[in-house]
Amino acid sequence: MTFSDLSRNPRAVAERARRLGRLRVTHRDAADFYLTAADREEERDENLLTASRMFAALSRSDTGAQAVAAAVAEVFPWVRHLSVAEQAEFAAELTGALSDAAELGIDGAAREVIAGWRATARIKADTSLYAQALAPTEGDYGPVEAIA
Repeated sequence: MTFSDLSRNPRAVAERARRLGRLRVTHRDAADFYLTAADREEERDENLLTASRMFAALSRSDTGAQAVAAAVAEVFPWVRHLSVAEQAEFAAELTGALSDAAELGIDGAAREVIAGWRATARIKADTSLYAQALAPTEGDYGPVEAIA
C-alpha cells in the first residue's frame, strides 16, 4: 500500500494490515514502513529473544560453540577466508549482537558485525589486497570510499 492510500482510507488499510498480519507502506519521500498489530510484533520480539538466548546458551559449551561455528560457516560461506580463531570471534560477536538486538532493541549491531567481518574476509580472499593491507603505511591517503 502507499502512504497516500493510508492517508485517504486509514480504516481499509488498517483492516488489510490486520488481515495480512503485516503490511508494507511505501512513501515516495521517506523510507517505507510496516503497519502491523502490536501483539504480532511482540511475538516476533519474543521469538528473537528466545533464539538469541538459545545461541548464547549453546556458545557456553565446547560442543555448542562448535555447532554455532558450523552454523555460521554454513550461513556465511565467505568465512572460509577467515582463520579458525577469527571464525570463532565472528560467531561470538554475532551472538552478542543478536543478544543486544533481542534484549536491548539495538537492531543495527548484528548488521554491523556481519559487514565488518565480511569486509575482512573480502580483503583476505584477495591475496594482493591482503598483502597491501599488511604492508606498513605512512601519511594521509585522503578520504576512503566504501565499497557496497
